[in-house]
Amino acid sequence: MAIAMTLEQYLSDQGVEYDTVRHSHTFSSMDTAHAAHVPGDQLAKAVVLQDKEGYLLAVLPATHKLELGMLQNQLQRDMALAPERDVGELFKDCEFGAVPPIGSAYGVDTVCDDTLMEAEQVFMEAGDHERLVRMSGANFRKLMARAAHGHFSYHI
Repeated sequence: MAIAMTLEQYLSDQGVEYDTVRHSHTFSSMDTAHAAHVPGDQLAKAVVLQDKEGYLLAVLPATHKLELGMLQNQLQRDMALAPERDVGELFKDCEFGAVPPIGSAYGVDTVCDDTLMEAEQVFMEAGDHERLVRMSGANFRKLMARAAHGHFSYHI
Protein backbone atom coordinates (compact mmCIF):
# COMPACT_ATOMS: atom_id res chain seq x y z
CA MET A 1 0.00 0.00 0.00
CA ALA A 2 1.22 3.50 -0.73
CA ILE A 3 0.55 6.60 1.34
CA ALA A 4 -3.15 6.83 2.25
CA MET A 5 -4.98 8.83 -0.43
CA THR A 6 -6.71 11.11 2.10
CA LEU A 7 -3.40 12.00 3.72
CA GLU A 8 -1.64 12.45 0.38
CA GLN A 9 -4.35 14.79 -0.90
CA TYR A 10 -4.38 16.79 2.34
CA LEU A 11 -0.60 17.28 2.34
CA SER A 12 -0.78 18.38 -1.29
CA ASP A 13 -3.63 20.80 -0.56
CA GLN A 14 -1.62 22.29 2.34
CA GLY A 15 1.50 22.68 0.19
CA VAL A 16 3.55 20.49 2.53
CA GLU A 17 6.73 18.94 1.17
CA TYR A 18 7.46 15.41 2.38
CA ASP A 19 9.01 12.15 1.36
CA THR A 20 8.43 8.57 2.45
CA VAL A 21 10.60 6.06 4.27
CA ARG A 22 10.02 2.35 3.72
CA HIS A 23 10.61 -0.16 6.51
CA SER A 24 9.86 -3.78 7.32
CA HIS A 25 6.34 -4.60 8.51
CA THR A 26 5.84 -3.57 12.14
CA PHE A 27 3.05 -3.49 14.71
CA SER A 28 4.14 -0.89 17.26
CA SER A 29 5.44 2.64 16.96
CA MET A 30 8.75 1.86 18.69
CA ASP A 31 9.27 -1.19 16.45
CA THR A 32 8.58 1.11 13.50
CA ALA A 33 11.17 3.63 14.69
CA HIS A 34 13.78 0.86 15.00
CA ALA A 35 12.91 -0.73 11.65
CA ALA A 36 12.99 2.62 9.84
CA HIS A 37 16.14 3.78 11.68
CA VAL A 38 14.48 6.99 12.86
CA PRO A 39 14.54 8.59 16.32
CA GLY A 40 11.51 7.48 18.33
CA ASP A 41 11.10 10.97 19.76
CA GLN A 42 10.59 12.26 16.19
CA LEU A 43 8.00 9.61 15.25
CA ALA A 44 4.52 11.03 15.88
CA LYS A 45 1.98 8.40 16.86
CA ALA A 46 -1.77 8.86 17.02
CA VAL A 47 -4.22 7.61 19.63
CA VAL A 48 -7.92 7.86 18.77
CA LEU A 49 -10.10 8.84 21.72
CA GLN A 50 -13.84 9.33 22.08
CA ASP A 51 -16.35 10.95 24.44
CA LYS A 52 -19.87 12.36 24.22
CA GLU A 53 -18.51 15.36 22.25
CA GLY A 54 -17.02 13.12 19.55
CA TYR A 55 -13.61 11.86 18.52
CA LEU A 56 -10.21 13.31 19.31
CA LEU A 57 -6.82 12.37 17.90
CA ALA A 58 -4.05 12.62 20.51
CA VAL A 59 -0.60 12.97 18.91
CA LEU A 60 2.56 12.19 20.86
CA PRO A 61 6.07 10.84 20.27
CA ALA A 62 6.57 7.08 19.93
CA THR A 63 8.87 7.24 22.96
CA HIS A 64 6.00 8.46 25.15
CA LYS A 65 2.85 7.01 26.66
CA LEU A 66 -0.44 8.89 26.76
CA GLU A 67 -1.38 10.05 30.26
CA LEU A 68 -5.13 10.03 29.73
CA GLY A 69 -5.92 11.58 33.10
CA MET A 70 -3.67 14.58 32.37
CA LEU A 71 -5.32 15.07 28.98
CA GLN A 72 -8.81 14.77 30.45
CA ASN A 73 -7.97 17.38 33.09
CA GLN A 74 -6.47 19.78 30.53
CA LEU A 75 -9.43 19.53 28.16
CA GLN A 76 -12.13 18.98 30.79
CA ARG A 77 -13.40 15.99 28.83
CA ASP A 78 -14.09 12.40 29.94
CA MET A 79 -12.48 10.40 27.14
CA ALA A 80 -11.69 6.75 26.50
CA LEU A 81 -10.05 4.85 23.66
CA ALA A 82 -12.30 4.75 20.62
CA PRO A 83 -13.59 1.30 19.64
CA GLU A 84 -11.61 -0.41 16.85
CA ARG A 85 -14.61 -0.44 14.51
CA ASP A 86 -14.97 3.34 14.87
CA VAL A 87 -11.28 3.89 14.14
CA GLY A 88 -11.67 1.80 10.99
CA GLU A 89 -14.63 3.91 9.90
CA LEU A 90 -12.82 7.21 10.54
CA PHE A 91 -9.61 6.15 8.76
CA LYS A 92 -11.06 4.01 5.97
CA ASP A 93 -8.03 4.22 3.69
CA CYS A 94 -5.58 3.16 6.42
CA GLU A 95 -4.61 -0.24 7.74
CA PHE A 96 -5.74 -0.90 11.29
CA GLY A 97 -3.20 0.56 13.72
CA ALA A 98 -1.51 2.75 11.10
CA VAL A 99 -3.42 5.97 11.76
CA PRO A 100 -1.66 9.12 10.49
CA PRO A 101 -1.42 11.80 13.20
CA ILE A 102 -3.02 14.48 11.02
CA GLY A 103 -6.61 14.45 12.23
CA SER A 104 -7.59 17.47 10.16
CA ALA A 105 -7.10 15.39 7.01
CA TYR A 106 -9.89 13.11 8.27
CA GLY A 107 -12.11 15.70 9.94
CA VAL A 108 -11.06 14.67 13.44
CA ASP A 109 -10.14 17.21 16.13
CA THR A 110 -6.51 16.90 17.19
CA VAL A 111 -4.45 17.63 20.28
CA CYS A 112 -0.67 17.54 19.99
CA ASP A 113 1.75 16.93 22.84
CA ASP A 114 4.20 19.82 23.13
CA THR A 115 7.17 17.42 23.15
CA LEU A 116 6.84 17.10 19.35
CA MET A 117 6.72 20.80 18.61
CA GLU A 118 10.48 21.45 18.62
CA ALA A 119 11.57 18.51 16.45
CA GLU A 120 13.73 19.32 13.42
CA GLN A 121 11.91 16.67 11.42
CA VAL A 122 8.88 14.52 12.12
CA PHE A 123 8.00 11.05 10.89
CA MET A 124 4.49 9.60 10.90
CA GLU A 125 2.47 6.63 9.72
CA ALA A 126 1.54 6.89 6.06
CA GLY A 127 -1.51 4.66 6.44
CA ASP A 128 0.13 1.23 6.37
CA HIS A 129 2.66 -0.70 8.45
CA GLU A 130 5.55 -0.41 5.99
CA ARG A 131 5.90 3.28 5.17
CA LEU A 132 6.42 6.55 7.03
CA VAL A 133 5.97 10.12 5.90
CA ARG A 134 8.93 12.37 6.72
CA MET A 135 8.58 16.16 6.82
CA SER A 136 10.37 19.11 8.35
CA GLY A 137 9.45 20.15 11.85
CA ALA A 138 8.32 23.48 10.40
CA ASN A 139 5.82 21.73 8.11
CA PHE A 140 4.59 19.58 10.99
CA ARG A 141 4.05 22.68 13.13
CA LYS A 142 2.16 24.25 10.21
CA LEU A 143 -0.15 21.23 10.11
CA MET A 144 -0.63 21.37 13.90
CA ALA A 145 -1.26 25.14 14.03
CA ARG A 146 -5.01 24.74 14.57
CA ALA A 147 -4.72 21.73 16.87
CA ALA A 148 -4.94 22.04 20.63
CA HIS A 149 -1.61 21.67 22.42
CA GLY A 150 -0.53 20.55 25.85
CA HIS A 151 1.63 18.18 27.83
CA PHE A 152 -0.17 14.87 28.33
CA SER A 153 2.43 12.14 27.96
CA TYR A 154 5.41 10.73 29.73
CA HIS A 155 8.63 9.12 28.46
CA ILE A 156 8.66 5.31 28.55
